[in-house]
Amino acid sequence: MKTLVSAQAKKLILASILAFAFADAAFAAVRTVTLSVPGMYCAVCPITVKKALVKVPGVSKAVVSFEKKEAVVTFDDAKTSVKALEDATFEAGYESTVKGEKTK
Repeated sequence: MKTLVSAQAKKLILASILAFAFADAAFAAVRTVTLSVPGMYCAVCPITVKKALVKVPGVSKAVVSFEKKEAVVTFDDAKTSVKALEDATFEAGYESTVKGEKTK
């Protein structure tokens, strides 16, 4: 016995599959975080920090200030995390923490 599936049922099944496949994307958000980078000691340091941050997948913008000793980073939290940002600056030679948090 052959079962026929209506065109409407096929569309519903396809829509359900697509919704499930992209469910994680629906929960992703663009976030902005300010990192304190106290180890910057010259005008070239922000260039190094910025280069390290923009290489992190998901980072769309990084503004680094030598005067404030901070980096304001905009990123997709589905592609990266604050920890990954901190790790990137550390690997470039500059420890960073979320502004307002104490180092451990």
